Formats: sequence, structure tokens, C-alpha cells
Amino acid sequence: MSMRLLLGVMWLLQWLPLPVLGRMGKLIGSILFVAVRSRREIALTNLRLCFPKMTESQRKDIARAHFQGYARSVLERGILWWAPVWRLRRLIKVTPAVPTKAAQEQPTIFLCPHFVCLEVAGVAITLAGPACSIYTRQRNEIFDEALRKGRLRFTTDERNLLAREAGIKPIIRAMRSGRPFLMLPDMDFGRKESVFVPFFGIPAATLTAPARLAAATEGQVIPVITRFLPGYRGWEVRFYPPWEDYPGASIEEATRRMNAFIEERIKEAPAEYFWSHKRFKTRPEGMPRLYDYPK
Repeated sequence: MSMRLLLGVMWLLQWLPLPVLGRMGKLIGSILFVAVRSRREIALTNLRLCFPKMTESQRKDIARAHFQGYARSVLERGILWWAPVWRLRRLIKVTPAVPTKAAQEQPTIFLCPHFVCLEVAGVAITLAGPACSIYTRQRNEIFDEALRKGRLRFTTDERNLLAREAGIKPIIRAMRSGRPFLMLPDMDFGRKESVFVPFFGIPAATLTAPARLAAATEGQVIPVITRFLPGYRGWEVRFYPPWEDYPGASIEEATRRMNAFIEERIKEAPAEYFWSHKRFKTRPEGMPRLYDYPK
């Protein structure tokens, strides 16, 4: 299927009621769990490491539900990109509210870990006011254009999509100008600008950028977690209170604290975390590889 045709299908599907679209995604996810062996094994490896006391059957249930949730989130992205604003406001429950005013008064990082429907957080935030995020150009030009338009849907300011290769200075300028930075902090980008801190007790290469940015801008970190509402009723975007005394005296300790917070949120909804990413791909010197199957 060509990318143009796939996007056309997504545009058509977004007209369906969310319960119908969600169930379609769940079915596709169940098929992918069986069909995509490499990603299934990555998810199960991560779950074995992070939840060693679970039975293998419990871990498989979580992994299957993760695939179902991820497939749902892909299909439901059509709603985020094209549905009318009144429908978005009806489907997105923001708790307690987007702290737009606080984010404009002080440099702010909205810390958004990789739960499967994290794209909803960006929509909720930009519906309420300006924000910026890192953007990586996609290989497929048609999909790249669709993704850019989707993320810039409620603004015409291209500065709100920052190139990763541009470094930290544009982010600092944006935060100081009153545009909060939506940051995804919990993927393995290698050793550069990372430290090894525990993630469910396993040493994980973790970006220090949240702590360093907060220190450089004297800014605040406000965590935001996105989850599915039960019964296919939409999504919840929950904003947590700003972290006090962050980053403190130690960047490493601040990064450890961030991982501990993410762990607690994962325990609340384990199937909705992005387990099919190689979170422990980068290993400390002398420690064996954990993923022995194709990328």
C-alpha cells in the first residue's frame, strides 16, 4: 500500500465512531503481536527484565495489550490530525488543565514519557497555546508532510518544530520566549549525553537533557502522562505538579529521579508503555547484549 493511499484510509477512518476505530486497532494489534516476531521478542525481553516476578503468561498478556494499544494509537491519529476541534475537546480529558499561563511565565519542560498515545498530549497543549518539540525528518516525504501538518495544526509557526541536529540553543531560546518544550525523555539514544541509571533496576542509558535544560534555563519540569480512557471514550492527558528542587545539585541523581517517576506511572498502566523499543540497547562496559534478534 502506498503512503498516499494509507493516509487516505486514515482520513476516511477518522470519521468512524471512536469505539469502532478503537476496536479495529485492537484487532490489528492482535495480528501484529503474532506476525511481527522481532518486536514481540523485544517487548517480552523488556518485560522480563522490568517485571521478573510476573509469570510469562502475564507478561505475554501485557505485551499483546501493548501491541493492541499501539495499533489503536496509530489509527486514532487520524482524529488528531483531521477531526474538528469540537470533537477533539470532547474526546480529550485534560486533568486538571493545561498550565499554559505558568509555562509562559517561566521556562517550562513538559516531560512526556513514551506511553502509546503520547501524541494526544501535543494536541492538548497546542490547543491551549504555543509549544515546541523536537522533530526528526521522516524518510517518506509524503508521510513527513502529513506529520508536520499534523503537529503544526494549531499554529503556523515553523519554529515550533525544532531539528534535533540543531542542538540545545534553539530549545533554550524557545523556552525563554514563552514556548514550553514538549520533551520525550525515555528512549535509548546511546552513551552521548546520557548516564546509566536504574530503570526497574536495570542500568539504562538515560538522557540527562531534562535536568541540564532545567538548570540552564532555571526552568520548571511539569510531567504529563497520556492514557486511554476506559470504554473507548477518548484519552486522558494528566499534568502533574512541577517538580520541586529540580535538578538539584546532581544531574545524575535528577536523572535517576526522573526514571523513578516514569516507573511509577508505568505500574499504573503497564500495557500502555512503549515496550517494543530497545530501551536497554546501550549497555555498560562489559555487560552482555540483551537483544539478539533483528532490528
